[in-house]
Amino acid sequence: MTKKGSMKPGKKNRAEEPELEPLCCCEYIDRNGEKNHVAACLCDCQDLDEGCDRWITCKSMQPETYERIMDTISDRLRIPWLRGARKVNISLLPPLFLLPVFLRVASWHFLLGVVVLTSLPVLALWYYYLTHRRKEQTLFFLSLGLFSLGYMYYVFLQEVVPRGRVGPTQLALLTCGLLLILLALCRAKKDPGYLRSPANGDRSLSGSHTEYLNRTGPEKPKGFPGADPAGGLNNRAPKDEPKGCPRTPAGSPATGKEDWCAKCRLVRPARAWHCRICGFCVRRMDHHCVCCVGESNHQAFMLALLIFLLTSVYGITLTLDTICTDRSVFTALFYCPGVYANYSSALCFTCVWYSVIIVGGMAYIFLIQLINISYNMTEREVQQALRQKTGRRLLCGLIVDTGQYNRGFLRNWHQFSTLGTRPFHHPAEDVV
Repeated sequence: MTKKGSMKPGKKNRAEEPELEPLCCCEYIDRNGEKNHVAACLCDCQDLDEGCDRWITCKSMQPETYERIMDTISDRLRIPWLRGARKVNISLLPPLFLLPVFLRVASWHFLLGVVVLTSLPVLALWYYYLTHRRKEQTLFFLSLGLFSLGYMYYVFLQEVVPRGRVGPTQLALLTCGLLLILLALCRAKKDPGYLRSPANGDRSLSGSHTEYLNRTGPEKPKGFPGADPAGGLNNRAPKDEPKGCPRTPAGSPATGKEDWCAKCRLVRPARAWHCRICGFCVRRMDHHCVCCVGESNHQAFMLALLIFLLTSVYGITLTLDTICTDRSVFTALFYCPGVYANYSSALCFTCVWYSVIIVGGMAYIFLIQLINISYNMTEREVQQALRQKTGRRLLCGLIVDTGQYNRGFLRNWHQFSTLGTRPFHHPAEDVV
């Protein structure tokens, strides 16, 4: 009797618990934990109303107001999806809308083209400085690069191929080059060589985990206690080390140059650094651009750059041969009379110059990478050597060599070719 009576309250409690109704494709749980609908994106928006009122009355707004407005927009900017509307990263939108508009406006006149093509790199560098200074993760540059590739290919198919001067073989080569860029970029976006945490055992941070962190923002992942995804850069200075956290004992010769990361709470080997954008330590970290480049993906990053440069130069050559048939490629790039008489030719010419600007920037990065690999230096080590004035500078600072890891041209490239395949054993002088 007692047993039966004790079961009834349990059944009653289970019956009284409200069952969570599944979300439809247009519903979502907002940042306040309440159910909302995508159709109500402009309803009950006090932050936006306040911002518009102050803007109309020419009153200044506090930085906190801007942050609340951006948080509201990013939370309500969603697209219908199965089992609930999904949030759209707001940094993906500017390239999708502004790039085609700017390039088409630049095609109206030569002077407009000069103004637009000059302002685009300036705006991109300003945005990079802004996000880099705030240590923010952004998908702006990745979306800009991918959408630039897609839009250039679309213009090539729509405006250049129908003129009949590009054959099927040339189009196939260009398409294969584009696909190879995407494959190499996908490989470069994987794990760059995150250091394993003692709390995580033998598991390392996977690419899917990284994508999850990019979506969830500043949430501390399991297995990385103390990791700060906003990530302050640990410059291996004693001031970054908390009290009571001793450095690695010097008794072990194999870990003579290992040190302690106060952010990730782990011991990192030589040449490993803490990425302040990702918020994790990376083995042989080089730099962070559209992804963190380290020991495991440096080769794929270089391969993506090489294929991009070759494919872009080939596409530029085909386009200039089509719209300026009587001149060489180099001459047509600077002098192509009558190109603005036809809007289709003007658009192709504007896209060519936009591609040239991008190729120039990527070629400079590729050259710096080749020099650093030849001297067995990473970009992070180069910047540190320039700040501390510990490296030997050649060619006005284009080449920086500290001599610490330089083992000769061939051995340096052999070490780079084996990165990520097997543990590299440093010479004795590197660990003493």
